[in-house]
Amino acid sequence: MITIAPWPETIAEARPLQERLAREIRLVPLPAEPAIVAGVDAAFAGDRIVAVATLFDCRTLTLLESAHEVRPVTFPYIPGYLSFREAPAMLAALGRLSRQPDLLIVDGQGIAHPRRMGIAAFLGVVLGLPAIGSAKSRLIGEYDEPGPERGSASPLLYHGERIGTVLRTRAGVRPLFVSPGHLITFDEAAECVLRLAPRYRLPEPQRAADALSGKLKRDCAFPPEKENG
Repeated sequence: MITIAPWPETIAEARPLQERLAREIRLVPLPAEPAIVAGVDAAFAGDRIVAVATLFDCRTLTLLESAHEVRPVTFPYIPGYLSFREAPAMLAALGRLSRQPDLLIVDGQGIAHPRRMGIAAFLGVVLGLPAIGSAKSRLIGEYDEPGPERGSASPLLYHGERIGTVLRTRAGVRPLFVSPGHLITFDEAAECVLRLAPRYRLPEPQRAADALSGKLKRDCAFPPEKENG
């Protein structure tokens, strides 16, 4: 695990760190079939960020546990630097889990990023874990629309270089933009996302994290009234 201290507060501090971490990315085959996978997502409620980590059994797609972290946002919104807004809370949520996952599926980008350092790549490199970015929308790149059937895919390219896979996880539903973050290959990342999404558009760990972060965001926006006495 890479410790980052002090945490960057400006682009001038964040960019060299982002570039240094990007040089650590390794897109290599998984050492073994993942048994436990964590879904990671975050939502913003005013000046606070709500990060969620869900832990799933890969074989049964059973939710084993979940954890979350709510904390103030300390980094401004700057496109291409969202990791510095989201990662502290996400790392804290992952740290609350009782065991370390074999794989991270993060709601966001892996290397499909202008400097190859989306949030999934950031978390993967910092934690030293295989990581996949599973994004609902494209950040950069060009692609041909995959076929309408489940499992159809096409490469996501940026200046002629492959940076991800455009993957249809449900027939007739908008595809996901899947990119490896660290310690996994393009094909493995797409295969894992498809296998973990047997019924819905999102893979189950990501879907659960997305739902819980949304619920917690609403709770933060409308906190319960204090009891009298």
